[in-house]
Amino acid sequence: MTKEISGFSKLSKDEKIDWIASTYFQSADEAKKLLKSYWNADEKLQQLHDDFIENTVSNFYLPMGIAPNFLINGKTYTVPMVIEESSVVAAASKSAKFWSTRGGFRTTVLKTEKIGQVHFIFKGDKEKLQGFFQLIKPNFFYDTEPLTANMQKRGGGILDIELRDKTHEIPGYFQLHATFETKDSMGANFINSCLEQFAKTLKDEADEYDGFSHEEKNIRVVMSILSNYVTGCIVRAEVSCKIEELAEKNIPDPEAFAEKFATAVQIAQVEPYRAVTHNKGIMNGVDAVVLATGNDFRAVEAAVHAYASKDGRYSSLSHAEIKDGIFRFWMDLPLALGTVGGLTSLHPLVKFALEMLEKPSAAQLMQIVAATGLAQNFAALRSLTTTGIQEGHMKMHLNNILNQFDATDEEREHVRKHFKKHAISHAAAVNYIESLRKK
Repeated sequence: MTKEISGFSKLSKDEKIDWIASTYFQSADEAKKLLKSYWNADEKLQQLHDDFIENTVSNFYLPMGIAPNFLINGKTYTVPMVIEESSVVAAASKSAKFWSTRGGFRTTVLKTEKIGQVHFIFKGDKEKLQGFFQLIKPNFFYDTEPLTANMQKRGGGILDIELRDKTHEIPGYFQLHATFETKDSMGANFINSCLEQFAKTLKDEADEYDGFSHEEKNIRVVMSILSNYVTGCIVRAEVSCKIEELAEKNIPDPEAFAEKFATAVQIAQVEPYRAVTHNKGIMNGVDAVVLATGNDFRAVEAAVHAYASKDGRYSSLSHAEIKDGIFRFWMDLPLALGTVGGLTSLHPLVKFALEMLEKPSAAQLMQIVAATGLAQNFAALRSLTTTGIQEGHMKMHLNNILNQFDATDEEREHVRKHFKKHAISHAAAVNYIESLRKK
């Protein structure tokens, strides 16, 4: 049977499933049964999910976990996390509890500006273009008033528009570089709509401008799009305490721990191979909350990793220092988040997550997300510099192995007792399960 198909999007949901099942699976009935087993029994709720994206055939579930005891700026939060990786929620929870008795997390939103650009080609006199831009700049604001009225009522809108000369990089390349304040919305649709109007205004005004030659009037707009590199939307999260206050069961020598911890962060600052894994650990916490609250984790990932390279080399997002007997650990993150619009008012579990966080503003959500990322990073570095990362991770991973082999309750009990005294690995767990079954 051919694997090419025309008009797939016009098929009904059942027709799409029939085609997929009969084309790619030996047992079409089993494939269809699997897809339909993940449908929501509530037809209205299922239709809501179907409408989120195109060509939907089923739902793809991820676990939603809870990390309690996050003390952030004196207020305690219970943080929702959506992620498939074991040990992440446990690590975040452990860090939250650790720092809740040591002053908690302190967070500050440093900036909240977002960027959008109109990229265009102008083959003509640069000084003429600059004079033309200054002349028509008020028109950009005036022509977008129907788009910005509601945002301005909420305290947001267009902050500024600049003309940027990029001709040293691409011949004839210029930008309209605009900054926006979008308050509690992520603002992508708002920004892109404004940018497209900027582009129209630019071309229309150029066509009427007497100061341009015929060729100069022919401004070629390449594209109009927001930037996910939100260097003007930054949040800081930090923790600190006296070195002796770091002491606990697994940290008998807090001074040695602090020194080793700070060195581990320094290594991530100078070694890109380590920095990527170091920052991935931060994003375990960040992405999990971003997903739970219906925000765009791909945009956040892109911005964060670009920010980690802002000085010309990929480096650690977090920093640590020991000064005057105080251990301090902090990071700055670019985070463009929203608590209104998008999935925030549609997805029932997103609404649940935001209500559990006591309906935060976008700025408050930025701080919660940053604190969770820092907590995750602290947990990973604490494990790496004390017991090692695998001990805790493999204990959590053991459940996945047991589920993979459909272990009975009796087998699970035997396995857990065995690995209290033996090192855990996937191979060791599989071999032990198989030995139990042979007996």
